[in-house]
Amino acid sequence: MEWLRLFFLHPISFYQGAAFPFALLFNYLCIMDSFSTRARYLFLLAGGGALAVAAMGPYAMLVFTPAVCAVALLCSLAPRQVHRWTFCFQMSWQTLCHLGLHYTEYYLHEPPSVRFCITLSSLMLLTQRVTSLSLDICEGKVEAASGGIRSRSSLSEHVCKVLPYFSYLLFFPALLGGSLCSFQRFQARVQGSSVLYPRHSFWALSWRGLQILGLECLNVAVSTVVDAGAGLTDCQQFECIYVAWTTAGLFKLTYYSHWILDDSLLHAAGFGPELGQSPGEEGYVPDADIWTLERTHRISVFARKWNQSTAQWLRRLVFQHSRAWPLLQTFAFSAWWHGLHPGQVFGFLCWAVMVEADYLIHSFANEFIRSWPMRLFYRTLTWAHTQLIIAYIMLAVEVRSLSSLWLLCNSYNSVFPMVYCILLLLLAKKKHKCN
Repeated sequence: MEWLRLFFLHPISFYQGAAFPFALLFNYLCIMDSFSTRARYLFLLAGGGALAVAAMGPYAMLVFTPAVCAVALLCSLAPRQVHRWTFCFQMSWQTLCHLGLHYTEYYLHEPPSVRFCITLSSLMLLTQRVTSLSLDICEGKVEAASGGIRSRSSLSEHVCKVLPYFSYLLFFPALLGGSLCSFQRFQARVQGSSVLYPRHSFWALSWRGLQILGLECLNVAVSTVVDAGAGLTDCQQFECIYVAWTTAGLFKLTYYSHWILDDSLLHAAGFGPELGQSPGEEGYVPDADIWTLERTHRISVFARKWNQSTAQWLRRLVFQHSRAWPLLQTFAFSAWWHGLHPGQVFGFLCWAVMVEADYLIHSFANEFIRSWPMRLFYRTLTWAHTQLIIAYIMLAVEVRSLSSLWLLCNSYNSVFPMVYCILLLLLAKKKHKCN
């Protein structure tokens, strides 16, 4: 059972698996109506605190501190000001923590602590929930608790009003992974009775377990091929294209299996899709849409479907509020949110250019390609090109050192994004002349 050993050796996978019994217990108690609403909030909050301490150790304070400060800001500021201040504070705190990782890796040349890396991952997810909640309050979708906190109420009433905020920011099914759950949906799930019936839950979780098993078996097979072949440091010419494609495939398989595991934990706790609701409907957005990701011939579609809940969060947070160059600003912020490593900055900016080129290339092709044989040939060619460009971007984002990034840029893999860059310049010039 080599796949099982490799999968559960990953720290986040181990802790997510350890949280499964508590997620099932929470859902069962909700089904039996054995919990009051306050007890449910406390159970989720206590579970998040215990999971944070177990997974992060003393670094858990780096997550608890901004959560407390965010709730203080949410409850003390006016609705129009709350998003600006919470966003600035949360991103400043997260950036300082990422700079600590930069200092360890690039200045001290030491491997970072595994617990610290888990903490950074949890901080990034916390930033999503904090900014999502602050946007909801700013837009009037969620009623702010600031008025109630300022009033002369008892301490217990104050605690009751801020408890949903604390529970939402630190609830254990989403602490280490999982798609972004809005505060309205979280509150509705906690306050209402669970609609996750045992039989439906069993088959849904069994199907996800089979998916994880298949992905991990495939992961072991691909990793064997990658380990047996040459790497980017010793590959030659066209061999580097095969190395980049297989290595990126290994990264994708790892992401897919972890996303499905995170989705399973949310589902086990009752925060998955409602019975009768298909994935992708409003309210629940699974991060892994493997069928679409591996089938699409458009980079723009891949960008929207890759880690879907994060893509929608970035669109709401940055893209919809940007007046100039919204696409570039969105990908630049994504690089900042991920930590501003050199490969991430290069990779996300390259991705922005590729998406812009994708729009022009496919709109031009749709006007001139009419016959179905040519359309089939065009889709096949652009599918292969999309897969190779995504592999290039993924390797750029995942590599840490500047030397590895330099090797990637000097390999034959750079031909594929360069083709799109040239087409972007030509088609943009032609579009400008037509206008």
